[in-house]
Amino acid sequence: MANEILNSLLKEFEKKKLQAEISADKRKETLYKNVPKLAEIEEELNSFAINVAKNILKKDNYEFEKKELEERVSLLKQEKEKIFAELNIPSNYLKPHYECNICKDTGYVTDENYKTSMCSCLKQKLLDYSFNKSNMSNLYKENFSTFNPNIFSDEVDVAKYKSNISPRKNILNIRDKCMEFVNNFDNPNYKNLLFVGNTGLR
Repeated sequence: MANEILNSLLKEFEKKKLQAEISADKRKETLYKNVPKLAEIEEELNSFAINVAKNILKKDNYEFEKKELEERVSLLKQEKEKIFAELNIPSNYLKPHYECNICKDTGYVTDENYKTSMCSCLKQKLLDYSFNKSNMSNLYKENFSTFNPNIFSDEVDVAKYKSNISPRKNILNIRDKCMEFVNNFDNPNYKNLLFVGNTGLR
């Protein structure tokens, strides 16, 4: 089951990544059509990149040409940035707008030692799924800070409640015990909690 959930999430990530990249290509296509000068600059930058690669392989006058190419590339990039500024377009407009910029919607990241690990966004998706399955998705509104003891009766009725204290006093005692448990959660000498009773009772 765990592998099925992970595979399902990874398929969702793959779709998001592909959609972000397709959208970026469409933005580029539209922008270059409306501003041909940007397309020319992009084409020239790509041409320079190819020339640099060829010169590295040939090693013919590479140092001289490298400096000249770098200067030209710098000028082209400045011209491109100027056009973007004039059109009030953000610098990342042509880049894919991933939902997670850390892993670029792949679900995994690779560190400087080429070690791959699960991204925090995928971990969160798995955690959310677990919370939903365990009916704990409402914790943000059902917790100690939103606890209202006034919804419980303050009446003491031994015959009805099988207790010589009121339901409100009882629930307050339970709350205190739960908070005590949470505050001592990392203490190995502290006892666990055991909840008993039929489903839906409180």
